[in-house]
Amino acid sequence: MDAPQIPKPLTSPLAPRVQEVIESIRPALQMDGGDCDLVDISPDGVVTVHMKGACGGCPSSSMTLTMGIEKRIKAKVPEIQRVVAV
Repeated sequence: MDAPQIPKPLTSPLAPRVQEVIESIRPALQMDGGDCDLVDISPDGVVTVHMKGACGGCPSSSMTLTMGIEKRIKAKVPEIQRVVAV
């Protein structure tokens, strides 16, 4: 059995601002049985998130990611170029 993956600490100075946006979106995601976690922020401004629960397998999750999460993150943290899910 493999050992559980321990997430690496986020070292980007943008992480607290991005996390704040995710926390503001989280209640809406949870109302629909989903959630999302911040995984990484690359030096070139790409945010990686993990969609969980209902959001993980939902056919509309790409729309939620682009029109909801990415749009809000980019509005509050303009240094971010795009948001991708893993």
